[in-house]
Amino acid sequence: MKTTIDLPDATFRQAKAIAAARGMTLKRFFSEALKERLRRYAAETRSKGVEPPWMAGFGELSDLADENRHVLQSIEEEFEQISPEDLYKDPR
Repeated sequence: MKTTIDLPDATFRQAKAIAAARGMTLKRFFSEALKERLRRYAAETRSKGVEPPWMAGFGELSDLADENRHVLQSIEEEFEQISPEDLYKDPR
């Protein structure tokens, strides 16, 4: 996706110099820098117990843990059952 951003000249020159020193394009430099900042933001909000804004739109997935617990319990119960043909197998 293409977009236009307005940067102070000094910031642009510094970013361009760092990208060149690392042997990368300015596009790649900005992409990696933005990804890193987004990753840190997500980690900071999780560590502070702050829910991301999108959680409100999904009802905070409040019953997902209960549903997972129910599914795991059903799987466990199913694997605990012994089928009738397995009960009377001839060991030979």
